[in-house]
Amino acid sequence: MHITSKGQVTIPIEIRQRLGLLPHTEVRFVVDGETVRIVRAESRDMNRGRRIVDHLRGRGSVKMTTDEIMALTRGEP
Repeated sequence: MHITSKGQVTIPIEIRQRLGLLPHTEVRFVVDGETVRIVRAESRDMNRGRRIVDHLRGRGSVKMTTDEIMALTRGEP
């Protein structure tokens, strides 16, 4: 892994998934001697639930009306 000319590093997907680091998650850097830790910095205006909803928004690919979806959930033909 390397640092780009813009100072960017990619966090591996396994780590992001394990720690729930979604796009736009606020983080901060903690320097301890020769070690740097990245820690989640809770945003004042966005909680975890809001971040998850924002992350999933617009991902549906099936074109169904609300009535059609409700019929499926009720087991109606």
